[in-house]
Amino acid sequence: MERFVLWLGRAAGLLGLVLVAVGAAVRLAGSYWLGGFQAGTLLLAGIASMTFGCFCMLSMLAQRAR
Repeated sequence: MERFVLWLGRAAGLLGLVLVAVGAAVRLAGSYWLGGFQAGTLLLAGIASMTFGCFCMLSMLAQRAR
């Protein structure tokens, strides 16, 4: 279970990083939309994904401290 949560945290963080980078690039290019999604929605989804990844990593740190 520990390995799964660690893997899930890393994957969520990486996905969030990609979403934020794509959303920022689209917005900096002057467009508000990408494939039916607003650039702000991509940024928000990326931030949520990175936050979830941080919580997974925090959970692992808390379990190892016991």
